[in-house]
Amino acid sequence: MAAKKDEGQLKAYMGEDAVFNGSLTFEGTVRIDGRFEGQVVTKDTLIVGESGQLLADISAGTVVCKGKVQGTIVASEKVEVHSKSQIVGTVKTPALYVEVGGVLDGQCDMSGQETKIVKLVTNKENEAVG
Repeated sequence: MAAKKDEGQLKAYMGEDAVFNGSLTFEGTVRIDGRFEGQVVTKDTLIVGESGQLLADISAGTVVCKGKVQGTIVASEKVEVHSKSQIVGTVKTPALYVEVGGVLDGQCDMSGQETKIVKLVTNKENEAVG
């Protein structure tokens, strides 16, 4: 009987010699070891391999960086910056993991907050000022 497939298995792989320019949307886990320029959109996991070089705006659940990324990363779950890897740009995520030797050069927003809308409540006795 065959073993049940693990959800963490790769759904797609872009090898070292591959070069792609465009938009990538996927479900599951994708690993890029080649050169990619453009936009990546997923609710799942993007792995940038050791030889991966991305010039991209990334929106993902989890981003695991072992290579080089330049651009904006918005991750709903977490971003991992491994040793010998480099992210240059803006990172917005609720959780950030940086190994010794990993580089994050840019801005990091871990507030988990989008633009706030503040409502002022008034009652009969007090009026809100603002």
